[in-house]
Amino acid sequence: MYQDLESKVVIITGSGSGIGKAYAEAFGKAKAKVVLNYRSSKHEQELKEMIKEIENNGGKAIAVQGDVAVEEDVINLVNQAVEQFGTLDIMINNAGFEKPIPSHEMSVDEFKKVIDINLTGAFIGSREAVKYFLKEDKKGVILNTSSVHDTIPWPYYVNYAASKGGLKKMMETMSMEYAQYGIRINNISPGAIVTEHTKEKFSDPETREETLAMIPAKEIGNTDQVANVALFLASDVSSYVHGTTIYVDGGMTNYPAFMGGKG
Repeated sequence: MYQDLESKVVIITGSGSGIGKAYAEAFGKAKAKVVLNYRSSKHEQELKEMIKEIENNGGKAIAVQGDVAVEEDVINLVNQAVEQFGTLDIMINNAGFEKPIPSHEMSVDEFKKVIDINLTGAFIGSREAVKYFLKEDKKGVILNTSSVHDTIPWPYYVNYAASKGGLKKMMETMSMEYAQYGIRINNISPGAIVTEHTKEKFSDPETREETLAMIPAKEIGNTDQVANVALFLASDVSSYVHGTTIYVDGGMTNYPAFMGGKG
């Protein structure tokens, strides 16, 4: 369906698991050249298997270890993509982190850790991609994985909500700045999505019912549904989409408490 993605070079940060892994698999099936990024060595074997799967589907892939919160690591990630595959077409800032802590108990270091990964890391990735696109006069694409919590407040996750709210405004600002050069920058904001990290939580009947009550579509999403949006936004079929956030959330951001005319 997205034939123009064949042989395109795409970097995906945090691609060792969850939504990032689904992105990698989707772009592999589109026969892209995928640069997988991971921070922890515990994902090395899984990434080797992903590379094999991507190559079996007609794409190509390499894995580059690095922490998106470290500027030098992100610069190296972009350099490795260009050195190994000759160019960069798509940058997906996906790496993220969250941990519940009451706001009054949260240390500055705990606040900064999430900001550094979720927001600063995405800024560095976007900045380095823009630098390359401008230098090569390339109409590249930047996608950020945000969250419904760029709009919905989230108690006990003040650092996460702040990072995603900031990511939304960062994306819109950078899009306004670079759309004139044909560089498209957009966000994908997932809601409740089943991953290997959330599978256990959503399999609990009580938690599942509480979650479904917040979703007008009355279903919890999957990573493929998020990855399909990434393919669309990366492809030329969305060539006029700039500075937009697409919510993949079953309607969670549409005030489900007001369903049935309540309120």
